[in-house]
Amino acid sequence: MAIVGAEYCDPEERVLTVRKTSHFSPGDGFAAYDTRTGGLAFRADTYGRGHGGGAASAGELALLGPAGEPLLTVRRRRPSLHHRWEGFLGARSDGQKALFSARRPSILGGSAAGAVIELLPPPAAAAAPELLRVDGSFPRRCCRVVAAPRAEGEKAKVVAEIRRKVDEGARVVMGRDVFVLRVSPGFDAAFAMGIVLVLDQIAGDEASVDAGADVIDAKIW
Repeated sequence: MAIVGAEYCDPEERVLTVRKTSHFSPGDGFAAYDTRTGGLAFRADTYGRGHGGGAASAGELALLGPAGEPLLTVRRRRPSLHHRWEGFLGARSDGQKALFSARRPSILGGSAAGAVIELLPPPAAAAAPELLRVDGSFPRRCCRVVAAPRAEGEKAKVVAEIRRKVDEGARVVMGRDVFVLRVSPGFDAAFAMGIVLVLDQIAGDEASVDAGADVIDAKIW
């Protein structure tokens, strides 16, 4: 399922270790490393004033490749009742159409609520948006991205999952600043990281949220 690019769709499950690189506000920075190679796969900045190849303007989030190439730009849509965010391919330009839209499912859902994501068709296409839903709690680093069935008879499919990072040697669960993003075979890993950016903005990074159990029940569409 190529969204940002086919090169980010691995035929096998891709596992990324994601580290939060700044703590001044939700989304200040992330770095994602491929667990197979140990190399940097993605990084994200929100500085927005030309610092280190960050987002194009203040208040925007830039998802960058390992060489600093812009992959996605995410910004909050204003005014927005449900904390709606929009994502754009590459470095956003004026007049560019959004690639996807994301929102909290309900204003009563609380900070631990998931999100509803709409993949928007090209302007000339008559197709309906494809839907994905995030179930679970991002602040607890325990959630799944579930794709809605595309056709009659199909089932909902888990395409990505966020879990707490476990230090296997010490057998300890690490803090929420380091977590694991598992991307299902064929799903776009760059888009999955874009979802992480949006979730961090919607839910915040609340240290007061109880870690809870790492088991969730995915909702059935």
